[in-house]
Amino acid sequence: MQSKVRTFALAAVAGVVAGCSTPVPQALKPQDVPSSFSGPVAPGASIWPSADWWKAFGSDELSGLVTTAQTNNLDIAVAMANVLQATANRDIARAALFPTFDLDGTAARSRTPGGGTITIPNTNGKGTTTFTSPASTTSQFGLTLNGTWIPDIWGLAQDNLRAAQEALKSSQFAQQEVALTTTATVADTYLDILALREEIATIEQNIQAADRILTITRAQVTNGVSSQLDLSQQEATVEGQIAALPPLREQEREAVFALAILLGRPPEGFAVTAQNLNAVKYPVVAPGLPSALLERRPDVAQAEANLASAHANVDAARAAFFPQLSLTGDGGLGSTAIQTLFRASSFEWSIGASALQTVFDGGLLISKSDLAKAQQLGLVSTYRKTVMTAFQSVEDSLGQVANFGDEQAALEKEVAASANAFRISELQYREGIVALLTVLQAQQTLFVAENQLILVKLSRLQAEVGLYQALGGGWMENPDEATQKTTENGQPLILAQPAAPASAPPAQVPPGSAPAIPPVPAPSPSPEQPPKG
Repeated sequence: MQSKVRTFALAAVAGVVAGCSTPVPQALKPQDVPSSFSGPVAPGASIWPSADWWKAFGSDELSGLVTTAQTNNLDIAVAMANVLQATANRDIARAALFPTFDLDGTAARSRTPGGGTITIPNTNGKGTTTFTSPASTTSQFGLTLNGTWIPDIWGLAQDNLRAAQEALKSSQFAQQEVALTTTATVADTYLDILALREEIATIEQNIQAADRILTITRAQVTNGVSSQLDLSQQEATVEGQIAALPPLREQEREAVFALAILLGRPPEGFAVTAQNLNAVKYPVVAPGLPSALLERRPDVAQAEANLASAHANVDAARAAFFPQLSLTGDGGLGSTAIQTLFRASSFEWSIGASALQTVFDGGLLISKSDLAKAQQLGLVSTYRKTVMTAFQSVEDSLGQVANFGDEQAALEKEVAASANAFRISELQYREGIVALLTVLQAQQTLFVAENQLILVKLSRLQAEVGLYQALGGGWMENPDEATQKTTENGQPLILAQPAAPASAPPAQVPPGSAPAIPPVPAPSPSPEQPPKG
C-alpha cells in the first residue's frame, strides 16, 4: 500500500514539474553581436541621445511641432488604444486564476386547480365517502451562492497570463516605437519644407540673375553686338528656371499638409514659419556598445516581448495535455415562506469535484502545440533579424552623417567658386570680353551646385535624425522586463570594448548602460509532450 502511495506521489510531483513554465529561449549567438560599431564618429560627440533629442537641432519651431505631435498624433492614439486592449486581455487572462461566484435569488408562486374528487372507504367498513379537492396556492423562495474554481495545477492559467503580460509589454514597446517614428517623421518633414523653400528662394535669385543677363543680351542684339541666337538661348534659360518653380511650390505645399496631419489637425490654416535651413544646427551623437543598443531600441524590445509571449503559449499548449480539476460548491436558503427563509433550518448546501482528461481529440492538442512551437521558431528568427537590422541602421546613419558632411564642405567651396566665376563672367560679358556661351556655362554650373548643396544639407540633417532614431531616441528598456540575457551574475558576457575611430577619442559607456549580449545556445525544444490519446 505504501509503495502505491509513493508511486502516485512521485507521479503527481513529476506532473507538476512538467507543467511548470520554462525559460524563454535565448535567440542570439555570440557572433550575432559585434564588439563595436565600425562607422565614423564625430569628435566630441555625446554617447546615446537624450530623451528630447530634437532640441539639439536648435529650432524652437521644430520643438513645438514635436510636442504637439506627441500629444495629438493619430497613429500614437491608435497605439495607445492597442495598449488599453492588451491591458484588458491581460486582466481577462488573470481572472482565470480566481474562483467564480454567482448569487442566485429566486421567488416563485404557483396555483394548483381544485375540483378533483377523491373516494375513500369509510372507517366502519360500510360504504365510501367522496371528497372534492380545493384549489391550492404555494410559494417557493431561495437565495443561493454558487462557486466554481479550477485550480491551476499544471500552470495553464499562469502560462496564458504570462503570454498576455508579454503581449501587453509588446504593445507598450510598439507605442514607444510609433512615438519615435512619428517624432523622426515630423523632423524629416519639417526639414523637407525648409529645404524646398530654400530651393525656391535660390531659383528666384537665379531667375533675377538670368534676367540681368537677358537685359544685357537684348541691348547687345539691338546694338548689333550679339545675335538673335544668343537672345533665344538666354530667354530659354530664364523660362527654364521659371518652369522649375511650380513643381517645387506644390511639393512644399503638400509637405506642409503632411506635417499638419502628423500633428493631428486638418491642413487648412496650418503654416510653418521658417524659410530655410540656415538656423538649423547639426547635432552630433555617438553610439556606445552594440550590445547596449538592444536595450535602447523599442522595436528590439517589442520583438523580444513577442518571442516571450510565444514561448508562454508553448508552455500553455503543453499544460493543456494534463487533466483539469474543477471544484464546485453552492450553499443557500430555501423556504416556502419568506418569513422562514432566513432560519437556520432553511439552509442547504452541496459540494463537488470533477476531473476532465482528453482521451481522443483527433490530434487537436498536439497540433496546437506544434503551432505554438512553429510560431516561437519564427519569432526567434524575427528577433535576430530585428537586432541585426538595428545594427545596420546605426552603421548606415553613421556613414551617411560623415559622408554627407564631407560632401557639404566640398559643395560649399564649389558654390563659392562658381558664384565668383559667374560674377566675373557677367562683368566680362557686359564689357563684351567673353561670349554668351561662357556666361551660360558659368550660370549653369552655379545653378547646379547651389541646388546640390541644398539637397546635401537636407540629407545630412535627415541623416542626423536617422541616427537619433537608430540609437533609440533616448528610450531605454527596464532591465527587469528583459527576457534576453545580457549579463550573468552582474558581469557582461561580451567583454570586448569598441575600437575608437582614428579621428575620434575612445567612446565611453555611460553608467548604467547595458553590457553585452551573452553567448547563448540555439533555442531548445520544449519538453516532450504526452502521446496522442
